[in-house]
Amino acid sequence: MMFGQRLTCLFFLMFMFMNCTQASTHYNFVVKEAPYTRLCSTKNILTINGKFPGPTIRVHKGDTIYVRVHNKGNHNITIHWHGVKQPRNPWSDGPEYITQCPIQPGETFNQKIIFSNEEGTLWWHAHSDWLRATVHGAIEIFPKKGTTFPFPKPHKQIPIILGEWWKKDILEVLEEFVVSGGQPNVSDAFTINGQPGDFYNCSKPGTFKLVVEQNKRYLLRIINAAMNEILFFSIAQHNLTVVGIDGSYTKPLTTNFITISPGQTIDALLQTAMSPPNRNNRQYYMAARAYSTGVNVTFDNTTTTAILQYKILNDTVNDDVACRLTGQPLFPYYDLPYYNDTNSALNFVTSLRSLANQDHPINVPIEINKHIFSTISINTFPCPNGYNVNDTCQGPNGTRLAASMNNISFVFPNKIDVLEAYYFHINGIVRANFPIFPPLLFNFTGDFLPLALQTPMNGTRVRVLEYGSNVELVFQGTNLVAGIDHPMHLHGFSFYVVGYGLGNFDPKRDELGYNLVDPPLQNTVMVPKNGWATIRFAATNPGVWFMHCHLERHLTWGMDTVFIVKNGKYKQAQLLPPPPDMPPC
Repeated sequence: MMFGQRLTCLFFLMFMFMNCTQASTHYNFVVKEAPYTRLCSTKNILTINGKFPGPTIRVHKGDTIYVRVHNKGNHNITIHWHGVKQPRNPWSDGPEYITQCPIQPGETFNQKIIFSNEEGTLWWHAHSDWLRATVHGAIEIFPKKGTTFPFPKPHKQIPIILGEWWKKDILEVLEEFVVSGGQPNVSDAFTINGQPGDFYNCSKPGTFKLVVEQNKRYLLRIINAAMNEILFFSIAQHNLTVVGIDGSYTKPLTTNFITISPGQTIDALLQTAMSPPNRNNRQYYMAARAYSTGVNVTFDNTTTTAILQYKILNDTVNDDVACRLTGQPLFPYYDLPYYNDTNSALNFVTSLRSLANQDHPINVPIEINKHIFSTISINTFPCPNGYNVNDTCQGPNGTRLAASMNNISFVFPNKIDVLEAYYFHINGIVRANFPIFPPLLFNFTGDFLPLALQTPMNGTRVRVLEYGSNVELVFQGTNLVAGIDHPMHLHGFSFYVVGYGLGNFDPKRDELGYNLVDPPLQNTVMVPKNGWATIRFAATNPGVWFMHCHLERHLTWGMDTVFIVKNGKYKQAQLLPPPPDMPPC
């Protein structure tokens, strides 16, 4: 063995020794293909440990864990720990070519996951290409040992993962989408815990079933792992009490449905009936379907279901007979909003409030010293010379669809990641001039906008923030090409959502309505169609942090940017050094 190799091994052993001397939990993730049958056909999908959805990670608030990711699949991959702030440790955050190069087939990456003040439900997923369609799972964060929930302890806790399923291989779907320049093929089904449910062909036997007892309280850890759709979710004849979102507690909100964007997680208490339901109606559908408001925007208009089934105590009828007695489960016809019900969607998201009590205080930045105003738009590029319009320019009027923030359509580097370039002072990878204000001013939400406004600029543009900056970021949706809701996600931070509105943001009017008392603390915010949302956060996590729309097609089109937070003065405010086994480019 050469000296350099021996030195690398020595550093790696020292790294693992230091890790093992701390109280920690270790997980082993093996990326591999496995056959799964859905919708009458079987295909190989990429999984973690052969499971779909993948394994659940369980931690306590403030824990640190270590995940060994070994890639036995046929494709490059990265894993992102969605909503975990990873203080000073972007090296394990996961977005491909932003904080790391991908884990290549046959290679291994040992990831250190540092939890801080998150509590509730988060999730992990692949963050390369569209592999997160099947590579994802729940993260359950329990209260710190010696403390308890800020609500009555639930009888049981159940992850409810909402997803999408394509009959085709997901990378084929991605390739066809990128080549076409148009919209992607919509999914063939939505799923609940990996199963499409009773309303799809060949799916009824596998429908997920949650068996509950009467007069019990259940904590549903609901995750929207769908690729391209905001979803409504409801349970027939049952209310939900929302007590958390994105790993942070909220004031209890009782509702008959929820609106949940891709990337978001919601903790909701389900109180079962005190007395046994009618013997003919002991089954109730959980149902989810799309919320989609874009004009001429294709979407999956199907409905996925799971079954909530009561187990009647002291019942002399066995379970098999009981199932035959129940007949068709009841469906939430009057509770599950229609696909374009904007009022219901906005009423839900604007009703969320942080718990904001003595045990769970909040700290909303008040004195803002960094203002950013960013448009988020769907765009088009002209069809390049030599392209076949019918095959590769299927956007409006023979164009190629794109997306942008402040008229910059983000371009991913492909030879080195942004974090490595920043840490080692490598020039020429990014430009640190992402605009803090739109370069073009127009009636952002107008109905008839000049076609010239639709074409953005390409670039790998980032914005550098001073450590400790108090940041206010206004997302302004536009009506370019097609106005639609955008779930915007920021890595490395949770932020306070202090305001929402429809139309163009007016600081003199809209800032007066900000909620600075108990705004919800989130990592993903749904910016309404042709509207705006304002977030605030303190830039106290040094490193490189990705921001993007969590609709996968918009991320691919370029609705992304990167924040680089500079080191602070003291050691505890400075970026950690890279681990010894960072995947090479």
